[in-house]
Amino acid sequence: MKVLVVDDDPDMRRLLSLALEHVGGMQVVTISGGGAIVETAAANNFDAVVLDVMMPVLDGPQCLALLRADESTRDIPVIFLTAKGDTEDHDNLREKSGFDTLRKPFDPLTLADTLRRMLGKE
Repeated sequence: MKVLVVDDDPDMRRLLSLALEHVGGMQVVTISGGGAIVETAAANNFDAVVLDVMMPVLDGPQCLALLRADESTRDIPVIFLTAKGDTEDHDNLREKSGFDTLRKPFDPLTLADTLRRMLGKE
């Protein structure tokens, strides 16, 4: 499974990469923000995008809108990653992406399995 991780925090990108790639056996590409998300996603054959909700310049929902607006990236599954704990926020994000959200903090040892389960790729 090949995953694009988009998060503005370098430590979080490193942790996500370790959890998904080294523990979970996935291929991971990371970028620090949404500015190049469509180009990066279109140039690769990603099975999913893990997208931080709160980022400067372009936030997660804005990045999702860009992905959905481009024919080459509109069908890539997007899983939001958030530290927000409000149920209404999670419901709103689920409505936008079609998937439950991953919540920070997460267990790095089970994150890949959780992501696979969310995508129906167990």
